[in-house]
Amino acid sequence: MKRKAIITTVLVSCFIVCLAAVTGLAGKWKGALKDPDGNDHLLHLVFNVDGEKLTGTAQADGDPLTINDGKVTGNDFSFNVKDPDGNVIPVDGKYVAAGDSVSLNFTENSMTHHVTFLRDDK
Repeated sequence: MKRKAIITTVLVSCFIVCLAAVTGLAGKWKGALKDPDGNDHLLHLVFNVDGEKLTGTAQADGDPLTINDGKVTGNDFSFNVKDPDGNVIPVDGKYVAAGDSVSLNFTENSMTHHVTFLRDDK
């Protein structure tokens, strides 16, 4: 009987930790991408999380782009956006609860980019 109670407690605790990580991803995030000329381009993300579904927007130097096919699995997530030229840009990311940051990797125009975002409290 004790073993069953311990196993149940451990499983519930794991579920709560995973749920906290997923809901922690929701909100506004800001980061910057340095181009080959050394110029910084501010980037903004707005994430909404519903279970394993990720929605929201991503914005750089123009209008916000809608996040499509967003999926959250633990602290990892993925989505894609369609740029103004109609190109689909796949994005993979990781949420780090301890540092309250989001790390993204994406490839655009044959260039791979890595950007770290911090929570935007504004």
